[in-house]
Amino acid sequence: MELQQDNFQLELVPVNLPIWRELLTGIDWLALRYAPVYYGLGVPRGDRSAVILVPGFLATDTYLMEMSFWLCRMGYKPYLSKIGRNADCLNALVEKLYVTVEKAYRETGNRKVHLIGHSLGGVLSRAVATRYPHMVESVITLASPFRGISSHPIVLQASKVVKQRIEVVRDSKEDFPHCFTGACSCPTAESLRNNLPGGVMQTAIYTKTDGIVDWKVCVTSDPTANFEVTGTHVGLAFNPFVYRLLAQRLHQATQKAEANRTMLRSA
Repeated sequence: MELQQDNFQLELVPVNLPIWRELLTGIDWLALRYAPVYYGLGVPRGDRSAVILVPGFLATDTYLMEMSFWLCRMGYKPYLSKIGRNADCLNALVEKLYVTVEKAYRETGNRKVHLIGHSLGGVLSRAVATRYPHMVESVITLASPFRGISSHPIVLQASKVVKQRIEVVRDSKEDFPHCFTGACSCPTAESLRNNLPGGVMQTAIYTKTDGIVDWKVCVTSDPTANFEVTGTHVGLAFNPFVYRLLAQRLHQATQKAEANRTMLRSA
């Protein structure tokens, strides 16, 4: 199966980003309510296909409810990830996400699903798509560092705390001693190094004013799949430019899927 190759850095790289920019997240939230896209104007409608939303590091599904309601209004069938708090072994989180993906796939008549992941949620989404491509039509990442861990030192410190908690819960460091690093040998980390199968449509949305992660690790090697917006890292979950891109890219993915189904029926 053809793969879209992206370089993956193994080292943890601290980057002194202007984290204060994240204080402007409220501007993204307010701007969304004044944007036509929030009301479904000027963008294509959905086809009732399943769209699964995956939260970022340390977060739960709660803050993605806004996007979920919007997707429902747009004509899609949204699902929250049900992974709990995104602060656990990535492999364990992916296994939980797989349960939701399988449920959505089954409930929509075995139609491939779409995944939208914010920050670390995008990393989990790409891992699921790589491991289970027969159930995934497309993956959209929002400021997701899927090419390596290159973040503000505060974020890296938080990841070390999570890693230590995981080791305490396991009462062992033997299984995956490099957990929460790019060198981890778990199936999820290895799948990230393999990248997305060519049949899965990918979209990477990023902002160069990101105060949390280095935007350079949030883009693919395919420039046609990368889309820059103005905004904050956290605020991409509420950004009107992002919502417009979501509508457009989901529509393109569904059109591609329908064309493939038509071709198979006529074969």
